[in-house]
Amino acid sequence: MPGPAPRSSEEQVSHGHGDRLIAALSRDSWMPLAATATGSIATTAVALALPAALAAAVNAVVTGRGALTATAYLALLLAGAALAEVATGITSTTATASAIGTLRLRVAGHLLSADVSGATRFSTGELVNRLVSNTATAGSAPVTLLGTLTGVAASAGAVVALFAVDPRAGLAFLAGTPVLVVVLRVFVSRVSGLYDEYQSAQGRLAARLTETLAGIRTVRAAGTASREIDRVLRPLADLSSTGHALWRAQSRTVWQIMLLMPLVEILVLAVAGLGVAEGRLTPGALVAVAGYAALGLTFVEQIDPLLGLAYGRSAAVRVLEVLALPVLPAGRRRLPDGPGALSFRGVTVTRGDARVLDDVDLEIPAGALTAVVGRSGAGKTTLAMLAGRLTEPDRGRVLLDGLSLSDLEPGCLRDAVAYAFERPALLGGDIASAIAYGTAGTTREAVRAAARAAEVDDVVSRLPLGYDTPSAGAPLSGGEIQRLGLARALLRRARLTILDDATSGLDTVTEAQVTRTLVEGMRGRTRLVVAHRPATAARADLVIWLEAGRVRGRGTHRELWRHRDYRDLFAPDAPDSRGEPHGGEPAGVASRQEASCPR
Repeated sequence: MPGPAPRSSEEQVSHGHGDRLIAALSRDSWMPLAATATGSIATTAVALALPAALAAAVNAVVTGRGALTATAYLALLLAGAALAEVATGITSTTATASAIGTLRLRVAGHLLSADVSGATRFSTGELVNRLVSNTATAGSAPVTLLGTLTGVAASAGAVVALFAVDPRAGLAFLAGTPVLVVVLRVFVSRVSGLYDEYQSAQGRLAARLTETLAGIRTVRAAGTASREIDRVLRPLADLSSTGHALWRAQSRTVWQIMLLMPLVEILVLAVAGLGVAEGRLTPGALVAVAGYAALGLTFVEQIDPLLGLAYGRSAAVRVLEVLALPVLPAGRRRLPDGPGALSFRGVTVTRGDARVLDDVDLEIPAGALTAVVGRSGAGKTTLAMLAGRLTEPDRGRVLLDGLSLSDLEPGCLRDAVAYAFERPALLGGDIASAIAYGTAGTTREAVRAAARAAEVDDVVSRLPLGYDTPSAGAPLSGGEIQRLGLARALLRRARLTILDDATSGLDTVTEAQVTRTLVEGMRGRTRLVVAHRPATAARADLVIWLEAGRVRGRGTHRELWRHRDYRDLFAPDAPDSRGEPHGGEPAGVASRQEASCPR
């Protein structure tokens, strides 16, 4: 079954898709958003009532009638405004936290379900930046949008109230606002593209920093700290350039707004003042006009929320690029008991313009130890990922005991397949939990037995806290970490165990001991091993030789050793027993009495 091929980000997402993501977040957080909206509406209503109440109080003081009542009403409104502000602050914080949490869970869940090969489009640092920073920015957008809408509604209500107090003052207000609206529109349009560039530069900087921190020992050992700092900080030039462009856009807009706003207010107050002079308006009405004119111009203050929305839209696009990664569809079939026979039928995998695997047909015998060999880029790791459905073929099928992996229920598939990787992650907290990770109800004795089989029990026992040692700070070498990953795979006792270069960091003696476990201790279970050493291939029941994505040969190590190209995979310059290159069989194969002689 063909798998979904990743598309370019231009095909996947746009700002329109980002808007839909923000709308979906608003629906998911509707309860706290509704509470925030209620508080915002109450705040707006109080704000619209205050100029009228203040006008009534002024008129009462001027006329000497009802001053106490007007003052009490004004005080009540001010108290209501304070309470509404507090309630809105609490509910808006809750709504923002809810939206951010929902989005982060969605992104994390999508990444854990995505095709592994597709997720490699992004570096670790880039994914962390999008999962942490961009989700926070995008998740804040619904509350920002609500605040913007409330502010615009307050401005519109103030204009209506202004017309109710004095239509002439209202017309004067409308005469000056179109220019402000045009200035704001041009500004928001300009900065939206700049925010895209700014966040992209931030992502590149975060990605490089994460890579450097992960390889800090290599940097120190090579003495390249200064060069690495320069490499990490190289995106700062783009960040600075875009940041300065944003500041220039803001500065041009701010001085225009700061010039236009007072002009509009002066025009409105001049018209209202003439009305007072003519006896058309009361002194209180002049106060109300001033209040409503100021409140009507608060739509200009929405420039910061509008910038936040532009930033949120840009962040939403970056989050959607992660959510657009292809996800492996879940099957529903259960896997019945079986011996663990693995089949590849017409499997083709394409990455970009290159075919990583090209029409591969393979039968991996049940219960056998099968080694996969080939040069770098031959497709070994891709084959290993396909075997446990960490990725999907673009064409063809992979079957386990006659059932297509794409048809199997994910939990059932994970129970049937165990993996050990070249660089395993020690998840779970402590060493014991790292070994038992993904295996429920495991006893400590079972964990130790798996560690003994992987030749790592003595290493763990020498640690001060033994198996309770926190895995994050455990003083372990790369080979010892590999053995812990191998122990985790052995503990699963799955019908199919896949080792993707999982013994490359072991010394020769330890690898021989571990290989003995693979050969003898796991007899009867299917094992697929990506191998780089001839000793591992020599002990395998079957060797699959890949070259440029195709099966170049299959057979035992002894049979394939007759091919010069096969011998070159392991020791291209190694002389044979007669001192001539490739004249004889490899060490461990020449003598029938040696333990490494293939069966």
